[in-house]
Amino acid sequence: MKEYIPKTLLLLLFLDLLVWETMRPCKEFRYQKKRARIWHGTTNISVGLIGTVISYVLFLPIWQIAAQWSGRHGWGLLHLMPKNLAGIVFLAVVLLDIWTYWWHRMNHRIRFLWRFHRMHHSDPWMDTTSAQRFHPGEIIFSSMLRIPVIILFSLELWHVALYDSIMLAVVMFHHSNIAVPDRADRLLRLIIPTPIMHKIHHSRERSETDSNYTSLFSIWDRIFVSLRMRPDWKSVSFGLHGYDSPDNQSWAGLIKTPFRNAAKRSSSQFDKNKKPQDNKGLENIGTDVK
Repeated sequence: MKEYIPKTLLLLLFLDLLVWETMRPCKEFRYQKKRARIWHGTTNISVGLIGTVISYVLFLPIWQIAAQWSGRHGWGLLHLMPKNLAGIVFLAVVLLDIWTYWWHRMNHRIRFLWRFHRMHHSDPWMDTTSAQRFHPGEIIFSSMLRIPVIILFSLELWHVALYDSIMLAVVMFHHSNIAVPDRADRLLRLIIPTPIMHKIHHSRERSETDSNYTSLFSIWDRIFVSLRMRPDWKSVSFGLHGYDSPDNQSWAGLIKTPFRNAAKRSSSQFDKNKKPQDNKGLENIGTDVK
């Protein structure tokens, strides 16, 4: 029964954020069809479910083997630490979050990885469901690399489960289209990435997209000098130029994103010579709620 508690809490948080962004959205998106939001949300969630299956059906047993091997052989960083449960748990979460920060940053800096990660950034209507929008290929790569991370840090499987639960809650929060008062957002971002902070990360401008990488603790962006804010954050336009067409935003289009030649599109994340163009195909301009 205990293992279902985090999943239930995450589901309740997800539903609460959906209601919140419906009742008091930060941006009101003008959709061409009344059911466009449902289509958008179910597309993101269905893609996310594939990633969940990959992680917890295919890789969970492998992670378990890696954790058991590390435990039996006394190999890994946490085995060198004093046997203090609270300290070890905190350090495990911190280590996983540092790894997540650099993994995210690599997805922006390495062209091959960006091909998969750009599916996440191509979402022109960022909301709570966008937190689920990751390409299955990206999930496979990150799940594979978790194997040596578990061994190097001597993590137990429940450390990973705890981190994933906390991190997913924060990720849903900072992707949500909720209106958080500026002062509250400023205070929160001292600890965790906030909706305003992450909106800049989802900007169409590359200099802004390549910033604010943190998932759980916002301090990493300060330490590694990747924090970027702007006073007119309400004017941020989400998505990627060249990926706005209904075909690209369909379920099949999302899956095909890494395999389509970005160089032939109107503007690619790695094309510095082309200027941004207006959105086409979808009526996705956000208007700020007063």
